[in-house]
Amino acid sequence: MTGSRSVSVVGLGKLGSPMVACLAEKGFSVVGVDINAAFVQAINDGKAPVQEPGLDEMLARNRDRIRATTDYADAVNHSDVTFLIVPTPSDASGRFSLDYLLSAIAQIGPALRQKEQFHLVVITSTVMPGATGGEVKAALEQASGKVCGEGFGLCYSPEFIALGNVIHDMLYPDFILIGESDPQSGAILESIYRQLCGPQPPVSHMNLVNAELAKISVNTFVTTKISYANMLSEICENLPDADVDVVTSAIGQDSRIGTKYLKGATGYGGPCFPRDNVAFGMLAKSVGATSAIAEATDTINRRQAGRLASHLMNHLSPGAIVGVLGLAYKPDTNVIEESQGVALVKELLANDFSVVIYDPLALENTRYILGDKPVYAASAQECVHKATAIVITTPSREFKELEPDDFADSSQQPKLLLDCWRILERDKFTPVCNYIALGVGPTV
Repeated sequence: MTGSRSVSVVGLGKLGSPMVACLAEKGFSVVGVDINAAFVQAINDGKAPVQEPGLDEMLARNRDRIRATTDYADAVNHSDVTFLIVPTPSDASGRFSLDYLLSAIAQIGPALRQKEQFHLVVITSTVMPGATGGEVKAALEQASGKVCGEGFGLCYSPEFIALGNVIHDMLYPDFILIGESDPQSGAILESIYRQLCGPQPPVSHMNLVNAELAKISVNTFVTTKISYANMLSEICENLPDADVDVVTSAIGQDSRIGTKYLKGATGYGGPCFPRDNVAFGMLAKSVGATSAIAEATDTINRRQAGRLASHLMNHLSPGAIVGVLGLAYKPDTNVIEESQGVALVKELLANDFSVVIYDPLALENTRYILGDKPVYAASAQECVHKATAIVITTPSREFKELEPDDFADSSQQPKLLLDCWRILERDKFTPVCNYIALGVGPTV
């Protein structure tokens, strides 16, 4: 079965739908499964059920190799390998919940029971170390009546992707991580990745628990870099003539450090980084170890929205209207989970500021959370026009196209512009507004 070209994907959300499209793009026959009938219909219509650049086009051109269903047994019976990529949200303790994963296993187990051929199950969702070889394996064996490694195989193989860049990250990963219950299962999965991914990324085979730990360790290490850069940013803006970009550019040349994610700006957010950091801490506590670095990283991150709000309150008079550009947790997505922009809006509203907001993709999701408390602008220019102070919280391409004329207003004092990512040229904007670059100290 090492040449298998028949794959099923359980979960057609932000990662599952791109996985279906990428597998089909590389020649696999793919069956997608989801309990959401609207997602299933969208896939069958060749349309993206979620927002992700390039996904609509890829699904449309591969319709002949893709179908979707709500029937788990149908999907398992018409595939050799099943990827499970369902939500594993944080529970009250900060650990990853297995509820959705175990529910899916209860659905695919009976189909596995009826199959004579060896079938590989791949867990892609983020789980706590020990979960795949523990509860997940036990649930699969009970539901299928088969022994792992004999009647079916089990692997843990997470994705390392960024929303807004999912398709590229799936097709061109830095490396592939395979936690395997047995060598046969790992070999089958590697053969799939060799066909899916280029140009021949390194593959790391290991046991299940090491793969699970490696997944959350990658994310917590990245968050440490982000928080370290933000710590440097705060130091620089209080140190005359200091510039965080100059410092991080220099230290990033050291091969032991590197430049990726070393950008002093806003804090991290999204569905993975914040929760993985908390889960890492819970894991350490559960085994009697310490996680002081992860805890410090989380502490630094949680104070970033308040830090931005303090900047504004130090410069603004009562009655000022603050415009916030950027509500998604990053550019090119509509996801606002743990968004620094949304957190800043909440801080400002709590301090009785009037707020006008704009984001290219995330306004609808923001409205669902904030209701009618802020004013919603239809463009970046409208947001700037209505506000007396503007904060750029994400480095969106649309915001980089703002011009000094957008800030000119002869009827008022010069607008305050807090550029958290330093995406606008200071020399161009200083003549027309009070330009503040986050992470840059006063000039002496």
